[in-house]
Amino acid sequence: MDIDTLYFIIPLVIASTVPLALVALGALFSERSGVINIALEGIMLMGAFVGAIVIYYLEPTGLSDVMIAFFGLLVGAIIGMLFSVLHAFAAVNMRANQIISATALNMFAPAFAIFIARTFFGTQRVPISRTYRISSVPILGDIPFIGDLFFQGAYLSSLLGIIIFVVAVLILYKTKQGLRLRSCGENPQAADTLGINIYKIRYAGVMTSGALAGMGGVIFVLSFSTSFNATVSGFGFLALAVLIFGNWKPGRIIMAALFFGFMRVISSTTAVIPFLNDLGLDDEIYLMLPYLATLIVLAFVSKNSAAPRAAGEPYDPGKR
Repeated sequence: MDIDTLYFIIPLVIASTVPLALVALGALFSERSGVINIALEGIMLMGAFVGAIVIYYLEPTGLSDVMIAFFGLLVGAIIGMLFSVLHAFAAVNMRANQIISATALNMFAPAFAIFIARTFFGTQRVPISRTYRISSVPILGDIPFIGDLFFQGAYLSSLLGIIIFVVAVLILYKTKQGLRLRSCGENPQAADTLGINIYKIRYAGVMTSGALAGMGGVIFVLSFSTSFNATVSGFGFLALAVLIFGNWKPGRIIMAALFFGFMRVISSTTAVIPFLNDLGLDDEIYLMLPYLATLIVLAFVSKNSAAPRAAGEPYDPGKR
């Protein structure tokens, strides 16, 4: 692989890694609070849909790319948070099966997005005219080799996503609220005896998960397409694989997201990689790589995974 190919692939790998890591971190917030959230695909899609609409209407106003991306991410986070409240209500208040509740949201989201988009735009596509890339990050972009590789031609949404990821990890592991949230996913009965409101904390965990997934959906749209087309290409489900592969730990989640992000980029850029291009395989085979990698990796690592002990269990105050 020559240096030009490397310069082409690395920004794409980072662009794939950021939404995967961010959405997987959102799933971590939810499961650490004790609620399994497999509705990430639907939440991402809803955040991406409304965020894309906001960006579409802001682009002609003359606002800078930074401000437009910021407002898109903010709206995506709000929509993801509101949409996730449905799952939180079903899981926490109604004590419903969390898998069924989340599956219902995954089925509702694309149908709703397509219906609304066709009603107002005449098509399910919401166009985006700008690319939202930074030609060179100040100071960092001037570093030899490293600057060319990571900080030139970088996606603005990826840089914002990295900042959000760091802040979210600090909140989860370095604050009192983060400690309370983690305790609710391990032993909610013990947390209850200390005066922690389990229901409130679990709502906060699911809504935080929704906010991060919603932002992840907007980042996906800004990084990989010139329009919203009622899909996030399975990133929500891949994020669940990243969470399991990362063993519910932020550091490992980043490494897992890098792996799956790399596999996804390789599968879609085989034409510029001489070794893979020379194999002469059908494109469909390469497109299967990320999902085949997911199945193979999970087959080996899932047996050693250590999910929060109370994840998926409705809270029963009488249980000890």
